[in-house]
Amino acid sequence: MFKVTVRDHIMIAHSFRGEVFGPAQRLHGATYVVDASFAAPELDADGIVVDIGLATTQLHDVLAALNYRNLDDEPSLAGQNTSTEMLARLIADQLAERAKDGRLGPGARILSGIEVTLRESHVAWASYERAL
Repeated sequence: MFKVTVRDHIMIAHSFRGEVFGPAQRLHGATYVVDASFAAPELDADGIVVDIGLATTQLHDVLAALNYRNLDDEPSLAGQNTSTEMLARLIADQLAERAKDGRLGPGARILSGIEVTLRESHVAWASYERAL
């Protein structure tokens, strides 16, 4: 399996519901380093998994909708705890849609999966991996 990973970051504010979250139930900020990995069992005719430039642009565009936002105020996220895990899935699903509709280029048709990792710090991160 081949993988290509691109990286960006987002800065958000949010709060959580539930005692398990302790002080994070109050509004707080988070900065995530975001890695998006694209996997394929083989290389395309150009010898690549996916165009790194397109992958970088598409990741940036997906993150732009979240960056510098209070996620508690986003109608599409209403009623959800925007945990690191949930955000990883949200980003992966949006990248998968972009792969399917051609925004990652024609080579993306050979992709077999996408994994998104959000790093909260040097000691904590979460990932979501999905098949295509």
